[in-house]
Amino acid sequence: MSGPKLVDDPAMADLVRGLIGSVADELAQAGVGHLAVADRRELARDLTVARLGQLAATALQRGTPPLPPEQERAVVVAVLDGLFGLGRLQRLIEDPTVENIDVNGCDEVWVTRADGSKERADPVADDDEELVAMVRAAAARFGATERRFDSGHPELDLRLPDGSRLSAVMGVAKRPAVSVRRHRLTTLGLGDLVELGSLPAAVADLLAAAVRARKNVVVGGAMNSGKTTLLRALASEVPPEERLVTIEQAYELELDADRARHPDVVALEAREANAEGSGAFPMARLVRRALRMNADRVIVGEVLGDEVLPMLNAMSQGRAGSMCTIHANSARGVFRRIAAYAVQAPERLPLEATNLLIAGAVDFVVFLEVERAWEAAGMDERSLARRPSGGRQRFVSSVLEVTGADGLQVVANEVFRPGPGRRAVAGAPLRAETLSELRAFGLDPRVGVGGGYGG
Repeated sequence: MSGPKLVDDPAMADLVRGLIGSVADELAQAGVGHLAVADRRELARDLTVARLGQLAATALQRGTPPLPPEQERAVVVAVLDGLFGLGRLQRLIEDPTVENIDVNGCDEVWVTRADGSKERADPVADDDEELVAMVRAAAARFGATERRFDSGHPELDLRLPDGSRLSAVMGVAKRPAVSVRRHRLTTLGLGDLVELGSLPAAVADLLAAAVRARKNVVVGGAMNSGKTTLLRALASEVPPEERLVTIEQAYELELDADRARHPDVVALEAREANAEGSGAFPMARLVRRALRMNADRVIVGEVLGDEVLPMLNAMSQGRAGSMCTIHANSARGVFRRIAAYAVQAPERLPLEATNLLIAGAVDFVVFLEVERAWEAAGMDERSLARRPSGGRQRFVSSVLEVTGADGLQVVANEVFRPGPGRRAVAGAPLRAETLSELRAFGLDPRVGVGGGYGG
């Protein structure tokens, strides 16, 4: 149901629920499964308008006023959202200024906008049971594979049609909770991120050459720091003739949607066990499977556990140029996070062995941060308006070149380090052999003059 008029009027809420049920029955009886979604939606619109016409005729016969045209249009939108979207949540998902949506029960809804502001929104369901039913219906409608959401499986990760990522839990919280992360910038290249102020041109130059030279890159950062956006931008530097295999917990990268840049892509998504407890296909198994799929590069959307070992093995055993993202609190913290995942894997790899594996697999670590609210608040309105990504900016603060391992430590040069405002500035020089190799793949030949990167 869209708009406060419908939300605040119990009669209108009942009308929308009734129309959703009756139109859904008519669609089922018509056997529209063979139609494209757009055609089914258009048919549902026609059926809803026809039903509203019948209700208006009945109202006139009884001498009562029919719904005003504006309210009829709102009802049609609400019915279509209920049938093909996420009900009242859909209006927030379609709002271009909304970046994140957090639902802590049906009537406690928070939205974070692109400018960093946070505000409370209207309820997205009449009760928590309706909220759960709405999410469950979305799982059945949008999931590429079977996606349960019930007491037996109280968690859900789902990619929505617009590319947003939905995460939901029930049973393990006092009330069902839903979070939606929207990805507004899905087709940006490294040059676009330079224009947005997310990284200096020198960093973009280095990373572009590193991707073309088939260096393995790990992108680290905190939650919502722009890791996926940067990973997409890095992938844009991969030559179109290369075959990519992407691996994700829930589809999010969408490299296969950009056929001009990436005509040969296989997108893999982890699968949970079915109701009988079988059929699970975890991330680690997908990574191993990708190695048998003739991939030029393997790209893991987000490393979350024991898939880190097959990922590192893939990087060091013939899949050069692979990439992934990982949660971390600092650039060097990426190594600690990888080690923590490795020790949890069935192999129980000790720290020294993990560090040797990292040193042999990872070439560069790129670390992202998010501008703190007070920093953005200190800018004038004109400066903020020039930021297409809003008031809070995501930016690269550090780039490490991995050079080896020494017992309990991974050895790495900080080629770019945090400078003023923690933005990346030139740091230690690249190794001579790395510099020579990257120059052969388009790195500015002036780089390295004077001893440091960009000197």
